[in-house]
Amino acid sequence: MERQKRVLAIHDISCFGRCSLTVALPIISAAGIECTVIPTAVLSTHTGGFTGFTFRDLTEDIMPIVEHWKTLDIGYDALYTGYLGSFEQIDIVSSIFDTYKTKDLITLVDPVMADNGKLYGAFGPDFPKGMKRLASKADAVVPNITEACFMLGKEYKEGPYTEQYIKDLLLSLADMGPDKVILTGVNYNEKELGAATYDKKADEFGFYAKKRIKGYYHGTGDVFGSALLSAMMKGKNLIDSAAVAVDFTVESIIRTYKAKTDIRFGVNFEEGLQKLAKVLK
Repeated sequence: MERQKRVLAIHDISCFGRCSLTVALPIISAAGIECTVIPTAVLSTHTGGFTGFTFRDLTEDIMPIVEHWKTLDIGYDALYTGYLGSFEQIDIVSSIFDTYKTKDLITLVDPVMADNGKLYGAFGPDFPKGMKRLASKADAVVPNITEACFMLGKEYKEGPYTEQYIKDLLLSLADMGPDKVILTGVNYNEKELGAATYDKKADEFGFYAKKRIKGYYHGTGDVFGSALLSAMMKGKNLIDSAAVAVDFTVESIIRTYKAKTDIRFGVNFEEGLQKLAKVLK
């Protein structure tokens, strides 16, 4: 039997409101991949649309966890980072990349910090520069268009976009360092929404979209990123991995939309896990 692959997911835990680790752990596990975790913070809920949430910063706990693991000789096939709770954590995660770097290791950075043209409230104006530094060390980076613009120092524009605009963003992101770039929230018309990709080694662009669903749904970036990484680790090429992630995310949104669930509660990805496992078998 083939050796089981292992991912280290470095995200926060929002105890309610499906996102971050409560999304990454089940999705990656459903793909048959072992998912170990380092929580960057613990919150009672995510910060989108909720007030009065608790927040505990776990910056001081991260390196002691890694130091203990060093005594156990644990290796990883992929490192996957999402929401980082402080500027200091960017440097810590960068050093974790160095600790586990091997020629076959996949490092995927989701630079969670902004959407709809604005930085999230917890982050100062210098945060994108730090995130750019981390993304430049990654093999793959998966920003939305706002995050891409902030890391590149470009002005954010609302869609629909031209294909040339998206290609320019993809090439600029690849110039930062990553071999694989996946840009989410891309639309060339009002009816569809999807992901655009660029594989630097193959010099290949890709695009995959589905019918747009009205509304804004929390946690979908984490659903997408977790499914994307799972597909990549199962040997799919970049555009096929993005297609798997788009399909899985959109189906999760449709279930949530039909059930008229409070959008703050995240999307119903759980009922799609069996199908995802079959697709990635």
